Amino acid sequence: MFFGKKPAGIAYIVVFLGNPGPTYESTRHNAGFMAADFIEKRRNIRISRFRFNALTAVCELGGQKALLMKPQTYMNLSGKAVLPACTYYKLPPERVIVVCDDISLSPGALRVRAKGSSGGHNGLKSIIAALGTEDFPRIKIGVGSPPPGGDGDEIISWVTSRPDLRDRNLILSACERAGQALETLIEHGAPEAMSLFNSR
Repeated sequence: MFFGKKPAGIAYIVVFLGNPGPTYESTRHNAGFMAADFIEKRRNIRISRFRFNALTAVCELGGQKALLMKPQTYMNLSGKAVLPACTYYKLPPERVIVVCDDISLSPGALRVRAKGSSGGHNGLKSIIAALGTEDFPRIKIGVGSPPPGGDGDEIISWVTSRPDLRDRNLILSACERAGQALETLIEHGAPEAMSLFNSR
C-alpha cells in the first residue's frame, strides 16, 4: 500500500486531531487543532485546502516537506482522513505524526512517543485501525482528567468542554511547545524530542 514512487516530495504527514465547527472550538479535545493554530502563525500559512477529508497545507518543518492535516471527519473517524493521504503519498506509518489531547496528562504537560496504544483516545483508535499498526509517533498535549468515578458519558462531556482560564493558558502553552517538539521530532528523531519536551 505504501510502496512505489512518492509524489510531490512529501516526507511527513502531520495530523492535528480535533472536531470541526464552532461547537467544539477551544475545547479540550481540540488541543491538536490549537497546536495547528500556532504552526500557522509561526510559519505564516493557512491550513485551509480541503483534501483527504481534511483541511491541509504543505510547509517545511525540521528541514523536511510536510503535509499538515486537520481532519474534518470528527474525532472518531480520523483514520478516514489519514489513510487516503498515506496511500497517496506512499508514506509508511512511522512518517505519520499525530498531535492530540491526552486526559491522562495534567494541563500543560507534553509527551512525545515514538509509538504506542491508543490509550483510550478515539482519534488514535481510528488511525490505528486505518493504518493497521500502532507504530507511528505522536505528540500528546495534557488537558487534565475529569473528576474520578465518571463513566464514558462524563469523559465525553469533559473532553468536549472548555477549560477554565488557568487550564486554558496551560494547555495553550503546551500547544505552542508541541510545535517546537514537532520540528525536533522530524529533524532529530523521537529520542531527542522525548528528552527535551516530555514533562517530568
